[in-house]
Amino acid sequence: MQLNWPYEGAALPEANAQRFSQPASNICLDFHGDPRTAQLVVFSDGNHHMALAEVLALFRSRNPQVGDVFYATTPPRVIVAALQSGALLLGNLRLSVKPHVFIGPAAVLESLRQGGYVGAHSALVKSRGNVLLVRKGNPKRICGAADLARGDVRIFLSNPSTEAASYEVYSGTLRRIAARCGLDFNFLEAVPDPSPRIVYGDCIHHREAPQCLADDRADVAVVYHHLALRYARIFPDCFEMVALTAPEDPDQVISTVHIGLVGDGGEWGAPLLAFMLDSDVAEAYRRHGLTPAGATA
Repeated sequence: MQLNWPYEGAALPEANAQRFSQPASNICLDFHGDPRTAQLVVFSDGNHHMALAEVLALFRSRNPQVGDVFYATTPPRVIVAALQSGALLLGNLRLSVKPHVFIGPAAVLESLRQGGYVGAHSALVKSRGNVLLVRKGNPKRICGAADLARGDVRIFLSNPSTEAASYEVYSGTLRRIAARCGLDFNFLEAVPDPSPRIVYGDCIHHREAPQCLADDRADVAVVYHHLALRYARIFPDCFEMVALTAPEDPDQVISTVHIGLVGDGGEWGAPLLAFMLDSDVAEAYRRHGLTPAGATA
């Protein structure tokens, strides 16, 4: 049982403040750095957090005068709400940080541009499709998309309400494969009510998916290729990756991540933007299983 603790701050939060926590995981994993000393603040969607960590560390090493980089790597819904309200509640901790740079799905950046929050935005990287994550040894012998139709296979998916961007990518890929191959993925029609075989994440699937498998609450998770690669690398004794379909399969829904300045970006926003479109950053993202925008896999 997970206890849902009430807010306990001395001052009541603003009505539109975004409160973010996930009782089953460390709620601080996706907030990085020291907001007091940081002269650069970045809000980013979280699924490419492993690459972003590397490139922001590289940026700071080349620009030590920036002090620190404070950055968030949550689902877009969370950082969009934090940008619009001006605050984020991390449990009982109130963070009043304004980003200088915003990174996220193309549609999210365009919506923010139309709302006057960001200026022009550029494509940064794109995904390499979606795969299946299973426990080490693959105890259910899951070999591909067809096994998702088996009644004995429990499936983890990102939440269609709280993580619509990733859910649309995953469900879109699954629907295309099902239509082409004649598979019965009726669990996709159960939204928002989960079927007995489906475990939806709560609010941050790039942490919840591996935890769910580790807890034996699901047998397989549908995730981005680069996420599964990350899990298999840092937890080699816990997880392995299984192809959902061929990587070049046109049924794979590919997502594109864009980057833009918030306002004028402050002192360090524009330098970071130029750096993020540099070849060193492109190579870092390649190492983590993503494709730089404009390049081929």
